[in-house]
Amino acid sequence: MDIAHYIQTVGRQARQASRAMARADSNAKNRALLTIAAAIRRETDRLVAANQQDLAAARSAGLEPAMLDRLTLSAKGVASMAEGVDQVAALPDPVGEIDELKFRPSGIQVGRMRVPMGVIGIIYEARPNVTADAAALCLKSGNAAILRGGSEALHCNQAIAALVHEGLASAGLPIDAVQVIETTDRAAVGHLITLREYVDVIVPRGGKGLISRLLAESRVPMIQHLDGNCHVYVDDHADPLKALRIVENAKTQRYGTCNTAESLLVARRVAAELLPPIAAMLLAKGVELRGCAETQALIDQATPASEEDYATEFLAPILSIKIVAGVDEAIEHINRYSSHHTDSIVTENYSAAMRFLREVDSSSVMVNASTRFADGFEYGLGAEIGISTDKLHARGPVGLEGLTTQKWVVLGNGEVRA
Repeated sequence: MDIAHYIQTVGRQARQASRAMARADSNAKNRALLTIAAAIRRETDRLVAANQQDLAAARSAGLEPAMLDRLTLSAKGVASMAEGVDQVAALPDPVGEIDELKFRPSGIQVGRMRVPMGVIGIIYEARPNVTADAAALCLKSGNAAILRGGSEALHCNQAIAALVHEGLASAGLPIDAVQVIETTDRAAVGHLITLREYVDVIVPRGGKGLISRLLAESRVPMIQHLDGNCHVYVDDHADPLKALRIVENAKTQRYGTCNTAESLLVARRVAAELLPPIAAMLLAKGVELRGCAETQALIDQATPASEEDYATEFLAPILSIKIVAGVDEAIEHINRYSSHHTDSIVTENYSAAMRFLREVDSSSVMVNASTRFADGFEYGLGAEIGISTDKLHARGPVGLEGLTTQKWVVLGNGEVRA
């Protein structure tokens, strides 16, 4: 296969399809989505079987546990994937909305219309649900999508793509509106991320190595986050039961996700009371604890934490812990070591909560809630295409609105400029 020619062809087809998608009405897009969701439910056994085939190959290839966790798709996962597509169908269509329409002294009206971005390239590892999530969001927002999943999920991705094409065809929409790259050759990615004439934005979802490479080589704008070093800060006005539940969920519900807590900060005034039961819970679940000298004095099983530990996204049952003077030091620590993804405070003090919300420089900041809620599905966006830690265009979970842009529109009645 001539990879360069193949990617050029895919890009050209996507650009043509994007023009049809931009003018597609909401009814057609919703019909396609509902058909896709129904097809996913209908083919649950087929999708799980394809995933098992991928998992067997991945285990043989020695993929690490965090990657295997992301790759796994159970029947429950298939149901959740279909529900996500249904939720996208139920969301208001943002395309064509005109905001802030105002009369000017000249008589014209000026506003901004929300429009599709065009062609979106999504490059991802493992996570076969991304194929359905990305297809649904791009479809509803009037975009065309080029999906390049990892070789470890090839069979499941292809099975999901066939169901997406079934939905598009049933609604009279071009099947080229969602294309899955058929080759696992890494050169395909290199060509895709430089295809400026056909691709408007790249969205990477994967490990730090993949995203670092794309940041270095892409000539197409990107919506991305590099890693997820998330924090929970237990304030000196924290409710002990809330603190225990939130830390347990934020760290141990799943270890391989970007919104899993990797660092725990505890206010010095309550550390002797609250940290031992939290540590006991974590140790009972097999979590390795790495802490500062004060933490080690309270928790015998804690080993010394290094500077690197505080800056690391472990994606494993490992947690760094630091005892801090209070909210000032907690905010300073987070802004220094955080990846600006998601950080949470546990407190009953309104002033401390509001300071944390204002001053922590992350895409999601929470009060008395687990970091695991940083997710498009939980935020009511339906599925999400990814999480952005950038400050331009989109920040946090990226749903429908994040996949559109705005243009100025002017409505007149024959006015001319004096």
